[in-house]
Amino acid sequence: MPAGLWAALGPLLWACGLALQGGMLYPQESPSRERKELDGLWSFRADFSENRRQGFEGQWYRTPLRESGPTLDMPVPSSFNDVSQDRQLRSFVGWVWYEREVTLPQRWTQDLGTRVVLRIGSAHYYAIVWVNGVHVAEHEGGHLPFEADISKLVQSGPLSSCRITIAINNTLTPHTLPPGTILHKTDISKYPKGYFVQDTNFDFFNYAGLHRPVLLYTTPTTYIDDITITTGVDQDTGLVDYQVFVQGSEYFQLEVCLLDQEGKVVAQGTGGRGQLQVPNAHLWWPYLMHEHPAYLYSLEVRLTAQTAAGAVSDFYTLPVGIRTVAVTGHQFLINGKPFYFHGVNKHEDADIRGRGFDWPLLVKDFNLLRWLGANAFRTSHYPYAEEVMQLCDRYGIVVIDESPGVGIVLVQSYSNESLQHHLEVMEELVRRDKNHPAVVMWSVANEPTSFLKPAGYYFKTLIAHTKALDPSRPVTFVTNSNYEADLGAPYVDVICVNSYYSWYHDYGHLEVIPLHLATEFENWYRTYQKPIIQSEYGAGSVAGFHQDPPLMFSEEYQKGLLEQYHLVLDQKRKDYVVGELIWNFADFMTDQSPRRVMGNKKGIFTRQRQPKAAAFLLRERYWKLANETMYHLSAAKSQCLENSPFSF
Repeated sequence: MPAGLWAALGPLLWACGLALQGGMLYPQESPSRERKELDGLWSFRADFSENRRQGFEGQWYRTPLRESGPTLDMPVPSSFNDVSQDRQLRSFVGWVWYEREVTLPQRWTQDLGTRVVLRIGSAHYYAIVWVNGVHVAEHEGGHLPFEADISKLVQSGPLSSCRITIAINNTLTPHTLPPGTILHKTDISKYPKGYFVQDTNFDFFNYAGLHRPVLLYTTPTTYIDDITITTGVDQDTGLVDYQVFVQGSEYFQLEVCLLDQEGKVVAQGTGGRGQLQVPNAHLWWPYLMHEHPAYLYSLEVRLTAQTAAGAVSDFYTLPVGIRTVAVTGHQFLINGKPFYFHGVNKHEDADIRGRGFDWPLLVKDFNLLRWLGANAFRTSHYPYAEEVMQLCDRYGIVVIDESPGVGIVLVQSYSNESLQHHLEVMEELVRRDKNHPAVVMWSVANEPTSFLKPAGYYFKTLIAHTKALDPSRPVTFVTNSNYEADLGAPYVDVICVNSYYSWYHDYGHLEVIPLHLATEFENWYRTYQKPIIQSEYGAGSVAGFHQDPPLMFSEEYQKGLLEQYHLVLDQKRKDYVVGELIWNFADFMTDQSPRRVMGNKKGIFTRQRQPKAAAFLLRERYWKLANETMYHLSAAKSQCLENSPFSF
């Protein structure tokens, strides 16, 4: 990298490293902590003014939103796009405003030893937050949580309620993640005055709004701010290295204890840093890799401190999975055993709610994953909700955790400004998900134009920084570039390759897939000598459309294409291919275009989670793969036969 660029990035990287010390623990109730959910109906108004600035010019945050003009009821969490019958709102680009009046428990407003925090799980894309008309937070990025300490505002007088106002702008630029551009149509003979549209280079709908839970939670004024866990194994002994960060006082004591699933204390420690040793540890194993997958211990952390107001205590419990991850020249290892990814790519996408978090939908998706025999998925193409990560930990579903770095195709998106934001996003992602045992690899981007000259500098810096943030996990990005031209590939630990043979070219000719795919694998491995994951492959199909001989968009064609891929995958997984992830788990919405019929139809399930023929094909394949790779076959037999369509 040129010295000038290092000089520019050096202070940035140092500052980013310091920023990672700030905590982003998932808000939970404990003897010292409370939480108040703010899900439900919020007042909502889109700013349809020509410059989208009427809300700021009129200071809509100073008084109840209804006084600014007509408002709608808007469910939170959800995307705002598909809830109403307003065509303009569905494709709206610009500022929208949310507001909620909240009644607070009396103790929260009167006890100065209580810290009150407002947490927004996700606001797409840029958000500004006010409480009682006072600015408290801003955040860029539509897929990660942010929060603000509002204690002084709600404890400043005889208040029993507070008014929360959130303005959100979904505009994407060449420097956002994902990037986009605004196209202004200036020919007034064809377009209305001031007409513009949002243009993107990714294939999913740019849903916007408050997509994840919004809540208030409390801690003591001296509190556990963050916990970092890394785990290892020494023969039969599990090793849990912990570091606890405290805010509010320099004078405190910390006690930590690790409990097994029966509530028995298996290790204890004191102080802010240490190692717990667990004899005969139960390891965290992926689904279908062990008779007891997804074993979780509980790390209980207790803080005691003396303050001017007296003794203070804080309690936090963190689920801990003891496992190791490693990569060799041709294998991906979990707990020292070869692991083969057989799973899916997903989207947070569903009817009406858009990208909004929904518990019934989430549980249904996990039941379908387990029915399939899938052991992994990639969070294509952005970080998913924290609750998704928690279920992956509980069920043993392995995760490739991906940033929103999708659609990076413009030279402007490789600027220092873009890189700075990308580094910040990776820090937020690592800070949030670093303790999840299900997360085994970070993906910094999907299908960037990694053959452009700036890409080598960009990804070298980005990947090195991500590894510095978390040395315990490998890093990748997902490519569809030519192996000879990919400037980022030398820096990844695993090669993740997307390909759509006989779909985006050689239309209808399934017979060419085996030669294309085998040649691609051989070229990538010969060049980089790194394990390979087929990170995307697939074909669109319209449910109920049948044709024989198979034609594109029929269920038979989708099934036949997968079968041709599987022929090569079965050859190469014996050597250096370590995974296959179908595109896609379920049909999902996209921008309107002649290439998309009410969205992308490459799902093996419909958008309503009903199986197509390809789902049954994959179920048969994934359970066979699980049977081949099961390490404790006899003990696992009873569990697996319950769901498996095959006998052992």
